[in-house]
Amino acid sequence: QEHLVESGGGLAQPGGSLRLSCEVSGRAFVDYAMGWYRQAPGKERMFVAAMGRSGTTTYYADSVKGRFTISRANARNTIYLQMNSLKPEDTAVYYCNADPLGAAAVRSGGRYWGQGTQVTVSS
Repeated sequence: QEHLVESGGGLAQPGGSLRLSCEVSGRAFVDYAMGWYRQAPGKERMFVAAMGRSGTTTYYADSVKGRFTISRANARNTIYLQMNSLKPEDTAVYYCNADPLGAAAVRSGGRYWGQGTQVTVSS
């Protein structure tokens, strides 16, 4: 059973930055495409970003393009989400997602999920 653990959430001011991390244990990390989702209160869980196994393929939601960057460090079994120019509407629980089938599968909701980390953007 794969285990995904997110960290790095917290409180940020509008215009500020946060970096989320997700560490994966279990199967070889390089076998997985990875991604991030978020769920705001009272709303459905929404796709944020995805990255393929090699790191060359990326997808982003339109709402975060140009502000968020997904990256991976295979030697550390970890993916990151660098979030800049944060807005109050970015407030949500952020979830790590993984799937061995590729970034397109993650974009549609991959097989494995973390427990989430809260991000709050407020002045």
